[in-house]
Amino acid sequence: MLIRSFRLGDYVHITRIWQETGLEQTETETLDALAKQLAWDSDLVMIAEHEGEVAGVIVGTIDGTRGYFYRLAVNPALQGLGIGRKLVEALEKRFKERGVTRVFIMVNQDNKKVLPFYSLLGYEVKEYITLSKKLTPNTDIE
Repeated sequence: MLIRSFRLGDYVHITRIWQETGLEQTETETLDALAKQLAWDSDLVMIAEHEGEVAGVIVGTIDGTRGYFYRLAVNPALQGLGIGRKLVEALEKRFKERGVTRVFIMVNQDNKKVLPFYSLLGYEVKEYITLSKKLTPNTDIE
């Protein structure tokens, strides 16, 4: 298994994995979010290859000494082979190299099946309330 940084040719493969795992929103939102992260720090978008094929992806970002990751996804046919764990470990290594002291992840509260996976990697559930609001473009500005 090879863990490496994202390459442009990976986009079609990772969007397929996101679709198969239910992580893709709309194609435009997915492309916009990925483009912003790649422009910000492309080394924190990591790809796992298994037998020469894109098998998984993780997207990370840093805010000061805090690291965040999201959109961890592994091809459903290859889950259980340690690919997700290797992606998290590789991203954590990059975080440490950049002075990150704490890593946060957000998991959809309806996706409780991933909690044992993160627990095995040393992550603990913390009680936070996350509020969200989608902002729409203001067309009233002259």
